[in-house]
Amino acid sequence: MCLRESGEMYLESIFLLSEKEEPVRSLDVANHLGFSKPSVSRAMGKLKSESYISIDSQGYITLTERGESIAKKIIEKRFVLKELILRLGVDEKTAESDACKIEHVLSDETFNELKKCIK
Repeated sequence: MCLRESGEMYLESIFLLSEKEEPVRSLDVANHLGFSKPSVSRAMGKLKSESYISIDSQGYITLTERGESIAKKIIEKRFVLKELILRLGVDEKTAESDACKIEHVLSDETFNELKKCIK
């Protein structure tokens, strides 16, 4: 399955929320993204069926190795893109917003070349 932008955003959100060392639930993800609980619940079901996440009996969500790998890659893309955009002289808020949009459509090949630019 090719993960779409929304799926990547969910994985990224779960990863960031789990970094706070608290259990993550669908409601946390919904609040973090500003999405409705039913929408998040459907997405969690899809992510679980594709083995990106696991959900325990209490409803706590954890990323599988596969899901965590994708989340980390997306976060790295955002960091690198934001850094490059900031270097162009764009303000921080705009750089963050643009990086968030670009991170989901940028190929790995292009990303790897862009990483070289910030070294």
